Amino acid sequence: MKKGVIVVLVVLAALILVSPAIVGRLAEKSMDENLNWAASESGELKVSSEKFERGWFSSEGRHRIEISDGQLMNALRTAGSDVNAGGLPVLVVSTRIDHGLIPVTSVGREGGSLAPGLGSAVSTLRIEIPGEEPVDVPGTIYSKIGLGGALQSSYVLEAGSHAQDGMDATWSDTNIDVTTDPGSGDVEFDGDIGTLKITAGASTSSLESASFSGAQSPTRFDGVVVGDIEFELNGLTLSEGRNETIRVSKVTASGSSELDGDDIGGEGRVNVAMDGLPGVGSVAYEMEMSMAGLDAATVSSLTAKLEDAAGGTNPMGLYATVQDDLMALFADGFEFDFEKLNVTLPQGTIESQMAFSFSEEDPDTFAWTSLLTNTEAQIDVSIPVELMDAFAADNQQLQVAIAAGYIVRDGDAYDMKAEMKKGLLTINGAPIPIPAMF
Repeated sequence: MKKGVIVVLVVLAALILVSPAIVGRLAEKSMDENLNWAASESGELKVSSEKFERGWFSSEGRHRIEISDGQLMNALRTAGSDVNAGGLPVLVVSTRIDHGLIPVTSVGREGGSLAPGLGSAVSTLRIEIPGEEPVDVPGTIYSKIGLGGALQSSYVLEAGSHAQDGMDATWSDTNIDVTTDPGSGDVEFDGDIGTLKITAGASTSSLESASFSGAQSPTRFDGVVVGDIEFELNGLTLSEGRNETIRVSKVTASGSSELDGDDIGGEGRVNVAMDGLPGVGSVAYEMEMSMAGLDAATVSSLTAKLEDAAGGTNPMGLYATVQDDLMALFADGFEFDFEKLNVTLPQGTIESQMAFSFSEEDPDTFAWTSLLTNTEAQIDVSIPVELMDAFAADNQQLQVAIAAGYIVRDGDAYDMKAEMKKGLLTINGAPIPIPAMF
C-alpha cells in the first residue's frame, strides 16, 4: 500500500514539476496555431509573433495583428486612396501562459484554474497607431488551451469609463466567450454586451444591451460554413444635441444552415423596431425566410470569385467574372421562400409572402430566358388603404395598376396575388403571358 502511495506521489510530482517545460512548447505552438487559424479564416488579417519568452512554469508572448490585403483593405482604399497597411492601426496582444498539465502557477491570478490542459493564459490588448501614443484596450482575455489544442477564451470587461480628446465613454460589464478548434475548424461563441454610452461634443450614442450566440463548422467545400447564430439588441440611440435623430428599440436576428449531401439549406428571421425616424416616425420590419437546394460547390466558387473581385468598381466586369457560376447555380435548381416580409408604418402594415422554385435544367443549354418559363413563383401582398392612397396619389403607374385590377381593394386593404408557372403569369386571377410583359 505504502509503495503504491509513493508511486502516485512521484507521478504527481512529475506532472507538476517536469511537464510544464514540455507542455510550454506545445502551448506556444497551440497559441500560434489558433491566432494564425483565425487570421486565415478571415482572409483579412496578418498575425506575427513579436516575441515569446518561454519559462519553466510560465511564458510570455506578444503578437501583432494587422490588416492585410483583402476586402477590408480594398474598402479602405476606396474611401481614401492613400491608405496603406503601414499607416493603419495595429492590434497588439500581450499574453502570459501558465503551462503544465496542471497549471499550478495560474491559481494566484484572476481566471486561473487547475483544470488539466496545455495551459491557462491571460491577455491584454493595445492599439498602436503610427505617429501616436499607444492606446490600451479596456478588458482582459482569459484563455484555456485544451489537451487537443482547442482554445477557450473569455473577454471580460468590467464597468468603467474613459475620457480622451473631448470624447467620454462609459460602459457596464461585458463578457464574450469564444471556443476555437484549429484542428476541426469549429467555432462556438456567445456574449453579453452591457450598456455603452459615448459622448463627443453635441453627439451622443448609447447602447442599452446586446447579446449573441452561435456555432459554426466548416464543410468540405472551401469557404462554406454551416451552423446557427442568434443576435439581440435592446435599445440603440443616436442623437445630436437635444434632438434625438434615431432610436432602434429592438433588433432580433437568428439563422441556421446545414449541408444536405452536396446542397445547402437554411432559414433565418429578422425583426427590427425603430422610433423617431425624421418624416416617418415609427417603423417595424419582420422577415422570415428559408432556402433549400443551393449547390455548395457552386456557392464555394462564387464566394471565392466575389472575394477576389472585392473593391472593383466595374459592375459589368464583376458580372462577367461570376456569370458562369450564377448560371450554374440556377441551372442546378433551388428553392427560396419569404414566409413573412412585413413593414409596419404609422398608417398600417404592409404584409407580403413570396415563394420561388427554380427547376433543375441542363447546364449546357441553360439560358436566362429559359429561367422565366421554368420558374414557379407565388407573391401575395396586402397594403392598407391609407398607405395605398398615399402611394398612388402622385404615381400614375400605380393608378393604372389599380384600374386594371392588378391591385384590388378588399375591405381595409389593397391585395395583389401573383402566380407564375410554365411561362404564364397570373395576377388576381387574370392570366398574362410572360412575353406580353416585354
